[in-house]
Amino acid sequence: MMKGFLGTALHTPEPGRLEVLENRLMLVDETGTIEAILPGDAPEVDRLASAGALVRLEAGQFLLPGLIDLHIHAPQWRQLGKALDVPLEVWLQRHTFPLEARYADLDFAESVYRSMVEGLLANGTTTALYFATLHLPATQRLAELCLEYGQRALVGRVAMDNPDQCPDFYRDRSAALAEAETRAFIDHVRGLAGNETGLVLPVITPRFIPSCTDDLLHRLGRLAAETGCHVQTHCSESDWEHGYVQERCGMSDSAALDHFGLLSRRTVLAHGNLVSAEDRALIKGAGAAIAHCPLSNVYFSDAVFPVRKALDEGVHVGLGTDVSGGASPSILANARQAVIASRNLENGVDPELPRDKRGRAGARIDALEAFWLATAGGGEALDLPIGLFQPGYQFDALLLDANAVDGDLRLYPEDGYADILHKIVYLAGRPNIRRVWVAGHQVK
Repeated sequence: MMKGFLGTALHTPEPGRLEVLENRLMLVDETGTIEAILPGDAPEVDRLASAGALVRLEAGQFLLPGLIDLHIHAPQWRQLGKALDVPLEVWLQRHTFPLEARYADLDFAESVYRSMVEGLLANGTTTALYFATLHLPATQRLAELCLEYGQRALVGRVAMDNPDQCPDFYRDRSAALAEAETRAFIDHVRGLAGNETGLVLPVITPRFIPSCTDDLLHRLGRLAAETGCHVQTHCSESDWEHGYVQERCGMSDSAALDHFGLLSRRTVLAHGNLVSAEDRALIKGAGAAIAHCPLSNVYFSDAVFPVRKALDEGVHVGLGTDVSGGASPSILANARQAVIASRNLENGVDPELPRDKRGRAGARIDALEAFWLATAGGGEALDLPIGLFQPGYQFDALLLDANAVDGDLRLYPEDGYADILHKIVYLAGRPNIRRVWVAGHQVK
């Protein structure tokens, strides 16, 4: 049945450019695809209203594209906001691996994953790219729950078999086992009843090069070529990881991933803080993307990802929360931090340096560009028709209510649409996200 959405929609078709669809009727077909965008006085309005198939926005309400999270560790939801005071390699061994090992308990996994999917949808995250754990049943259950709740999701069973970097209690016993269970997971997701449209997709997920043997990385590269699945992994996140890969492989993280057959148009690299100009050219040439995680980079990277430079060079970039390396599940919070981090990179932060030596000129992005990263940029990174309001794209959207009395967002008569979107990026939160749709279906 055709549905209609009548009101004002805001989106950013390209970085820094706001397009306002004022008083428009958006027609969405039974597959969740936007069929047409018509004037608000189109004859279809009355027909849809009489059929009970029209959502009419009120004053102070706006349709926004659904938010896209390109990097989130589903099992780490339980430790969100904890243990952010130690280096990455310590955080993994002391806190994260012991927690992730608990997902052998399917009941434990389900309780956490339900809470997480509900929480992310409430924050307006309509699409999430998930790292799960190495446990096949729990990862299958995560995919099933995403489908049950109606969240667009890309889910990966984590592969990690290197005994030098993975604890004995939490690693794949062989590269062959990791490959077999990854293949089984792909088949399971593709065969899920109700997933014929591919709302939930399987992802090949080597945790990162340090946690995987060369044998496993080669196997997963061949599997990616065979299946056409998305690939996700960490890349040049910290000095430790970046240096480890250089020493072990004799090349950069990006070059090594390319060597193993893991760099393609469907690859998303988390962080990429220390990628060089040569690495970025390699990533761009492959059509791969970088998931910029500005909040978690503060805690674990000791570096600011040069997002302005990457965008100017034509690299695909979107945003990731990196729960729980990042302390907020909100993509809007990460959009704010992306702006702040870029300003810190441009202006510098050391007051003992002269002003002209303190920062890197031309590094900043603004709120409109951050919003593009959170929406259309994420869709472009995933090579999926999401993140924009235009015919042929999926209607993944949220109703942003500036009238919410329990929120911080306030609008005034002098605020133009650019002001409104800036205020949304800097001030909106969960209280303002009143309704959420994925593929035309209301999920909140």
